[in-house]
Amino acid sequence: MPQTTISIRIDEEVKRGFEKFCSDVGLNVSVAVNMYAKMVIKEQRLPFDVALDSPNGETHRAIDDVANRRDLSRSFSSVAELMEDLNTAD
Repeated sequence: MPQTTISIRIDEEVKRGFEKFCSDVGLNVSVAVNMYAKMVIKEQRLPFDVALDSPNGETHRAIDDVANRRDLSRSFSSVAELMEDLNTAD
């Protein structure tokens, strides 16, 4: 299959980091980019999420609290019990 060249602009530090990673895993940049392009074509999607709706810091902390079982409220056996607790003046 004929080969072609792609020219891209990339931050110098990102390039160095990418080259180091590729070298560390036994690849060169050209092979890694070809692997990426083939994966995009095969899966018909980017191989990672691209989103603007990422959780903010407060949400990340809340997720971490739940994952580590910190600062959780007590459990309730019914909605009525929950509502009673919510309506109780502290």
